[in-house]
Amino acid sequence: MYNVRKGKIHLPVNRWTRRQAILCGTCLIVSSVKESQTGKMHVLPLIGGKVEEVKKHQHCLAFSSSGPQSQTYYICFDNFTEYLRWLRQASKVASQRISSVDLSCCSLEHLPANLFYSQDLTHLNLKQNFLRLNPSPSTSRALSELQRFTKLKSLNLSNNNLGDFPLAVCSIPTLTELNVSCNALRSIPAVVGEMHNLQTFLLDGNFLQSLPDELEHMHQLSYVSLSFNEFTDIPGVLEKLTAMDKLCMSGNCMDTLNLQVLKRMPHIKHVDLRLNSIRRLEADEVDFLHHVTQLDLRDNRLGELDATVFNNVEVLHCERNQLVTLKISGYFLKALYASSNELVHLDVYPVPNCLAYMDISRNHLENLPEWVCDSRKLEVLDVGHNQIRELPARLFYNSSLRKLLAGHNMLGRLPDRLERTQVEVLDVQHNQLLELPSNLLLKADSLRFLNASANKLEMLPPATLSEETHSILQELYLTNNNLTDKCVPLLTGHPHLKILHMAYNRLQSFPASKMAKLEELEEIDISGNKLKAIPTTIMNCRRMHTVIAHSNCIEVFPEVMQLSEIKCVDLSCNELSEVTLPENLPPKLQELDLTGNPRLALDHKTLELLNNIRCFKIDQPSAGDASGAPAVWSHGYTEASGVKNKLCVAALSANNFCDNREALYGVFDGDRNVEVPYLLQCTMSDILAEELQKTKNEEEYMINTFIVMQRKLGTAGQKLGGSAVLCHIKHDPMDPGGCFTLTSANVGKCQTVLCRNGKPLPLSRCYVMSCEEELKRIKQHKAIITEDGKVNGVTDSTRILGYTFLHPSVVPRPHVQSITLTPQDEFFILGSKGLWDSLSMEEAVEAVRNVPDALAAAKKLCTLAQSYGCNDSISAVVVQLNVTEDSFCCCELNGVPPPSPGIFPQSVNVVIKDRPTDALGMPSSSSGMASEISSEISTSEMSSEVGSTASDEPPQVAMNENSPAYPGEQRCMLHPVCLSNSFQRQLSSATFSSAFSDNGLDSDDEEPIEGVFTNGSRVEVEVDIHCSRAKEKQLLQVPVEASDEGIVISANEDEPGLPRKAECSATGTIGRRRGNGSVAPHERSHNLIEVATDAPLRKTGGYFAAPAQPDPDDQFIIPPELEEEVKEIMKQHQEQQQQQQQQQQRQYPMDHLADYYDTPL
Repeated sequence: MYNVRKGKIHLPVNRWTRRQAILCGTCLIVSSVKESQTGKMHVLPLIGGKVEEVKKHQHCLAFSSSGPQSQTYYICFDNFTEYLRWLRQASKVASQRISSVDLSCCSLEHLPANLFYSQDLTHLNLKQNFLRLNPSPSTSRALSELQRFTKLKSLNLSNNNLGDFPLAVCSIPTLTELNVSCNALRSIPAVVGEMHNLQTFLLDGNFLQSLPDELEHMHQLSYVSLSFNEFTDIPGVLEKLTAMDKLCMSGNCMDTLNLQVLKRMPHIKHVDLRLNSIRRLEADEVDFLHHVTQLDLRDNRLGELDATVFNNVEVLHCERNQLVTLKISGYFLKALYASSNELVHLDVYPVPNCLAYMDISRNHLENLPEWVCDSRKLEVLDVGHNQIRELPARLFYNSSLRKLLAGHNMLGRLPDRLERTQVEVLDVQHNQLLELPSNLLLKADSLRFLNASANKLEMLPPATLSEETHSILQELYLTNNNLTDKCVPLLTGHPHLKILHMAYNRLQSFPASKMAKLEELEEIDISGNKLKAIPTTIMNCRRMHTVIAHSNCIEVFPEVMQLSEIKCVDLSCNELSEVTLPENLPPKLQELDLTGNPRLALDHKTLELLNNIRCFKIDQPSAGDASGAPAVWSHGYTEASGVKNKLCVAALSANNFCDNREALYGVFDGDRNVEVPYLLQCTMSDILAEELQKTKNEEEYMINTFIVMQRKLGTAGQKLGGSAVLCHIKHDPMDPGGCFTLTSANVGKCQTVLCRNGKPLPLSRCYVMSCEEELKRIKQHKAIITEDGKVNGVTDSTRILGYTFLHPSVVPRPHVQSITLTPQDEFFILGSKGLWDSLSMEEAVEAVRNVPDALAAAKKLCTLAQSYGCNDSISAVVVQLNVTEDSFCCCELNGVPPPSPGIFPQSVNVVIKDRPTDALGMPSSSSGMASEISSEISTSEMSSEVGSTASDEPPQVAMNENSPAYPGEQRCMLHPVCLSNSFQRQLSSATFSSAFSDNGLDSDDEEPIEGVFTNGSRVEVEVDIHCSRAKEKQLLQVPVEASDEGIVISANEDEPGLPRKAECSATGTIGRRRGNGSVAPHERSHNLIEVATDAPLRKTGGYFAAPAQPDPDDQFIIPPELEEEVKEIMKQHQEQQQQQQQQQQRQYPMDHLADYYDTPL
């Protein structure tokens, strides 16, 4: 943003304004709107123009274009450094000869007039604009004027949505390269045959079904790209374009490949037919196709493939088909890519002596073909994710083999006696190995990388038989085995070891003398063992930068802070009690995780020092829940950096979301960018909260959340993007008898899986090119899918947040799935792309099912993924569920939502308003039993205020005569059957005071009133709460007032004649939170029985605090002379109450019941 002025500087009409100015290619672009890069842009070509210093103004330059109608812009810079940089770059551009102009992505609707000042242009780039063949303004420059460039050689008009082919370009005789891709073209005119010098013709991403025969006159045409059109056959005119050597027809509509057509095209060497719908090859009367050397049939529908007709093929791609059998000619075969099929038989004849790379992973092979061992030049062999039970010994004798990937098979053992092998990378993870060959590390002198994780190893083979060793092993991954302390001394045979992963084994100690010999160690992961300490000799590992030792029994903080190169330390889920730190922290320390250490107590000075770390994690002190009620859900999460220590993931966790009866969790993955995950983490929860106010439909509010988030990404979402998954747990307040609902929504490769009865239940879906409906949609929008399977070479996900420049091919619409939680649901996992690329959902569920702590479970998933080969950033959230039978209602009675984390604890009182005597409900609790009802009034208040009774749960709606819940009907635990002759007894604690409280009478001389117990300044009133029909019970409801005459018992009720509403709170509680901790209805506060402002704290036993020794003066005593009067008043009040209830029953139906009550005395 600079001060810009247009025109001559001495004219007063021209004023300085703040504008966005960019030096793009050979042009100066100035925005027409203040502080915005959108809208109309002024483009000033600088080639052949002038860049001059303006001496009258400090740090000012004058930019002038060439030609008779030249324009001048003056720009003042903020400092001399920026001024000098612009001067050098712009002067260099201005001194160039006008031959190349780049106006791509400039939002042009017509060609600028100053573009035609020079007729000497040779290269013109106009892609990604809004150009039309005939713009509406008569003064606009149309594409028909492009023929004025008589020396133009290269013209790029791609991504302009022209609709029709621009005929003007056919009149440019010098044109050698023309790109009109993604312009919705439906036909090519015959006049294109006049472009005799054209060599490259790009027609990708259109709606073409045929080509004109006149193309045969273009004798110099050597490259024609027809990908992502609508061809059903290979155009016949291509047979006459003998200069072509590559057939590019990927992403079309071909279902059959006619080899007879290819035979008539001997000039074609490279055939690209990926992403069609080819089901078979027609080879009628075709012997051999000698000219084809590269064949690409990826992502088709082939069930079998006999490619022996291509007897000179060198590279064959047939990934992601449905191949069961594959036959290939091996005469000149150099590379074979056949992963992600269903292969059970692979035949290559003759033995491919030139084969250097073979990928046959993710198939159904049970044995490795014998001819593989005879391929003398084979360097890389990937047979992972098959069903292979044994590897032949001859395979290791191959002197050229450098990389062997055999993970995820059924290998029970490796060849016993190995001779000297040149293998450098050996991956045998996820097999059934009980041991490694005894001489593996002795004979494999070149072995640098060994991954034997997820096996059943109990011991390691020795690296040397003497003190001298020749091992050059640098990376060793042994996670998830049965290794014990006996294998630790054998590690010293690898002095060049840099990375060591031995997590989740059976290690109990790591001898200090052995750690001292691993001086070159840089990263160690020994999590999930039973270690009590990390040896102090770790200080000898001067290059150590990562120490991961979570989920152990470590009691003493290790000496890792003495390492100058240390960057990451993870000691979570241990038994640390204190932390010993040096005076100065390591300069490169970026992450320290101390969560999950319940005994750890840090002083203020230590915390102040550790807070200087970029990422410092420690448990936050919590008050806890005195009630001890079990939580319905609890979570743990973890994040780990990928390559270059960039954390490109983020996690979101909110146990108490919105009305405290909900929870929200999320994982966001930016792949290689940090900005988008951070924005999603900070913004998405607020957007979801807003959308919940608009609609309660799960699919609607989730979809709206993602769409609104797409807009809020702004400029960051134009060229950057990220995957996201959200999980929302809620309880519908309008359906009190319902259960908890889990709603998952995802875009990209972040996914969620629910563990139900020990089995994985996927709740997400990845929208990639392998999805037929997504591939069809992408083709309809004519996007280009590159050979690495990415849309326009950017992303392999068709639904993802961000990347707005790829719209409508890439959209943010999520996959949404809702499910009702049941007691069989144990936990669910949210993970980023890196997690699910390394672990299957079945393996992830099985790995953490028996881990009691959610944090430790998330840590384990992250550690396993890293040990299994993930180099990307990883984020995992594990949410453990405790949906028991008493946490949700399964009967027909309209009850109250079950408790969840965030519901007010039991020490918080819920006000129960007055209720009809014949419609008395029973408060529920999380344990399925009636909870204590208690309240208190300060003894200093000599007034009529009486503590309101409350329950730790919102009360249930009372039953009436028409209620289906009669005794004998099967009920849920939240609504047990209450017989007419049974009741639940609850104590209501209240402190009373009156004028007769200090009358001097001895309480022992008086006969206590039945149901009233005194304890010092506290009176406990025994209350019988019946849960039966109205005709079978008569309850006495007598609130108390204080007056000058003593105790007056009166009703605290509504005004007669007014309707009584049943009120519902949107937050799931009965009303608003009061200052003393109780909860009151919003619109009825004038009828509430107030309690003391400073309510005393509640003890663990469930009662309010009382004096340690009772004071006789504070005891509540009813004199004998008033006892009869009190009883008479209570009787009168009962009759009045019954009359009022009968009136209300006549006015309102019985199914409209109040949801708040006063507890009767």
